[in-house]
Amino acid sequence: MHYATSVTAFCNRLTLLRMFDLKITGGTIVDGTGAARFAGDVGITDGVIVAVEPDLAGDAAEVIDATGLVVAPGFVDIHTHYDGQATWDPVLEPSASHGVTTVVAGNCGVGFAPVRPGQEAWLVELMEGVEDIPGTALHEGIQWEWETFPQYLDALGRRKFAMDIAAFLPHAPLRVYVMGDRGAANEDATPEDIAEMARHVREGIEAGAVGFSTSRSLNHKSLDGELVPGTFAGAAELIGLAQAVVDAGGGLFEVVPTGETGDDADLILSEVELMSTVSKATGLELSFLLIQSRGAPDLWRQQLDAVEQANASGAHLTPQVAARAGGMLLGIASYHGFMRRPTFRTLEDSLPLDQLLVELRRPEVKAAILAEADLPPDPKRQFEGLTESTAFMFGSIFPLGDPPDYEPTADRSIAGIAEATGRDPWEVLYDHLAAGSLLLGAFTNYASGSGDHLAEMIAHPDTVIGLSDGGAHVKMICDASMPTYLLTHWARDRQRGDTLPLELVVQKQAAGTAAVVGLTDRGTIEVGKKADLNVIDLEHLTLHAPRSVDDLPAGGRRVLQDATGYVATIVSGVVTRRHDKDTGARPGRLVRSGGSVIPE
Repeated sequence: MHYATSVTAFCNRLTLLRMFDLKITGGTIVDGTGAARFAGDVGITDGVIVAVEPDLAGDAAEVIDATGLVVAPGFVDIHTHYDGQATWDPVLEPSASHGVTTVVAGNCGVGFAPVRPGQEAWLVELMEGVEDIPGTALHEGIQWEWETFPQYLDALGRRKFAMDIAAFLPHAPLRVYVMGDRGAANEDATPEDIAEMARHVREGIEAGAVGFSTSRSLNHKSLDGELVPGTFAGAAELIGLAQAVVDAGGGLFEVVPTGETGDDADLILSEVELMSTVSKATGLELSFLLIQSRGAPDLWRQQLDAVEQANASGAHLTPQVAARAGGMLLGIASYHGFMRRPTFRTLEDSLPLDQLLVELRRPEVKAAILAEADLPPDPKRQFEGLTESTAFMFGSIFPLGDPPDYEPTADRSIAGIAEATGRDPWEVLYDHLAAGSLLLGAFTNYASGSGDHLAEMIAHPDTVIGLSDGGAHVKMICDASMPTYLLTHWARDRQRGDTLPLELVVQKQAAGTAAVVGLTDRGTIEVGKKADLNVIDLEHLTLHAPRSVDDLPAGGRRVLQDATGYVATIVSGVVTRRHDKDTGARPGRLVRSGGSVIPE
């Protein structure tokens, strides 16, 4: 008895003498599990959370006082398209500014591996066409060090980042690598083709891919207008590739379904049925993009009902949903309805942005552009078809404002302003653009003119947050800021309806996203988990207006969106951002399937 008492006392003394690398004290912990917030301290040693308890005893090399602040897990973004950017940018902005500590690339079936020598330019044009990433930036920025997908992972594994990165193996480059021109032309895969693609999938998963992605979207086309390879892949091909993922150890099968933004209920529900078939045949987890359609605003409910029924019968389907209205940001530095007017085209091609805006404010220039007809479309100029649909969309185009309003009322639309002021909506749009304003084109997820449906989508137990496209559509969106938007709009500020619990939105963007890609070592603040965390001044957290910058390779333009209120972002126990500024620390590494980070 005396011996046992002595041992207990000795252990208690060791506890009191603990030395941590980092200790976060006095914070309100929202641990990512969905459980209620609680007050406590977090102790971190060797990149791992080793203690979560109130009044944590022991010294630390560094202490962060989180009194009055929220301590949350690092956010995991599973849909980013950083395939190319990761080869030149160790920070991985804009995700780094929004509490993200792990990103996943290789989405929508497009990427840069595998690639046969000489096919690099074709893959760049495919990515440029599908994801609107400037080809000049990709050509200049990508350092081609691979042919196979395992070699691509090795190339990422040699780099250090401000956050961790993982990758799906994408269908389109694989199909072309194996099938050549037949694969690019979307010809049916033979059993031999499927077997060879499956072999590469197994090798990719065994090398560390966290899954496989494919696109069936009729909106996804290369610069030459051809649909992405794999768009019409049949059930046999999809099941064969999914089974290869299973055989190699498992992962997530990500799909962009046909008709994802349309109103054909039979088509989109048949896609859910196909995905259910693939999942049931292989036992694989399958995730797909779920978006509210303008033409069928309640179809998303039918999709979720179909998901529930499929999962109840043995499938494993997880829809990815957005946090806010989507489509694009319209602006002179982005895309807009005057891109094909001859006077505008001449000025745009000859003047830098600041001088262009000065010219556009001249009355005679305004009159000329408003009076002109469009030039014929140029297939090499992205999204110029917007001109033809602008008038139809006036009721869905809103001045974004500062602070930005992503849930505006109808009277704030271009159509609403025009009606209230008795002006032509084209003139109203022109004046906002010439003033240098950005406008929200709420072309998806806003058919009802409010975010109520998004609240239901986010809260649904089968969904996770996706669709940020942090490294894609870089001139017209910055949805990498959605983690901050979840915290500010949905958990704190929403005025046009109920807010969502802070615990829920953190769980959705951390544990939920981490789990669906098999990264079970992160996403929650628990002993034994990887020390990826955020210390957030939630009361003062601010999402600022987007801004255009020309900082990509070859001077490529993109939209960034700043946030203030992240007191610290921590990756593997190392502070990578302090008071919204990059510290220069690069603890982030490639994460291979199973969640293991490649050691130095």
